[in-house]
Amino acid sequence: MSVFKSFFQAGFECSTHRRRHDARRLDMTAETYHDLHALADYRALAELDICTVRDGLRWHLIEQTPGIYDWSSFLPLLRAAQATGTQVIWDLCHYGWPDDLDIWSPAFVERFAAFARAAAQLVYDVTAEVPLYVPINEISFFAWAGGDEGFISPFATQRGTELKLQLARAAIAAIEEIRSVDRRARIVQTEPVINIVPASDELCEIRSVEEYTLAQYQSWDLLCGRLRPDLGGRPEYLDIVGVNYYWNNQWVHHGEPLERSHPRYRPFAMMLGDVYERYGRPLFVAETSIEGQPRPAWLRCMAEDVRAAWAAGVPVEGICWYPIISHLGWDNDRYCANGLLDFHPVSGARILYDPLADELRHQQRWLASAHDEIMLEIQAG
Repeated sequence: MSVFKSFFQAGFECSTHRRRHDARRLDMTAETYHDLHALADYRALAELDICTVRDGLRWHLIEQTPGIYDWSSFLPLLRAAQATGTQVIWDLCHYGWPDDLDIWSPAFVERFAAFARAAAQLVYDVTAEVPLYVPINEISFFAWAGGDEGFISPFATQRGTELKLQLARAAIAAIEEIRSVDRRARIVQTEPVINIVPASDELCEIRSVEEYTLAQYQSWDLLCGRLRPDLGGRPEYLDIVGVNYYWNNQWVHHGEPLERSHPRYRPFAMMLGDVYERYGRPLFVAETSIEGQPRPAWLRCMAEDVRAAWAAGVPVEGICWYPIISHLGWDNDRYCANGLLDFHPVSGARILYDPLADELRHQQRWLASAHDEIMLEIQAG
């Protein structure tokens, strides 16, 4: 039996980092009006047989004074989930943190662990459901974007490895605190999977690309203790593996994304197999989507890849369309039409994108209904 209530899932974009060109803090939960419409959003998804979602806490709003927590931005989401019977995978840190806190300092680890404990205690006190948490979303991407490329906070360059280690420390400390409150809690670790192909046959480039591609596993390896065990990682901290995959997760080194028709494009099913072979943990597609009219075709492709993974004995537990609500771009505020639900930019009114909804229903009729039977077959060998 899957840990998830529904095979097809929805992800609410909840990034809260600062952007480089004007240092403005994003709040995607508010910018998509999800903070106001959480109850209606969850109900709308339930009508589409989506009962599991990813959503997030906004740490910078909750802990504006060190050690003092104001849950008023979180409780409406928690109560909406209860009212609709929605299972939520809660992101505790989705690229953002309180303004007074230095992410490079030991205090960051301590404060985040305390915040995670307080959040877990609140959820434990309010609901009887087994909770699911993502401590820190996409440590690898976070470290690259904020520590190497400097296009999101903390706007550093050439410090990606340092930031990755710091985020791993914080995630490990948070898991320990969460489980000290609630031993039932399930921990979801989400990371992007990638495939890079060399642009030439030069040996130095081939080796560089191989090393870069293998780095996609570093965060998971840190969390489970395979890499830098002095940080405190343990196998049980890699509980449920979330694989994030978009149309541009494969590319030519220093070049353009690979089309699915490219001879060096690697089937996503094989990439899922790589992750399962390496860790042997329950896994699901934690993020996937594309913009515009290709949305239905992309969902169809993802479903086909999951079928192929199942045929190879890989127990993929779900597919999460992320983001479920179209949103404004991080850097330029352009409207990104990548959701199952579009929204009116002034009123926030939701508009179902019918072509994607039709494809979802089609895939649910076969893929979701076949899931339990196929999982039993895989477990039986």
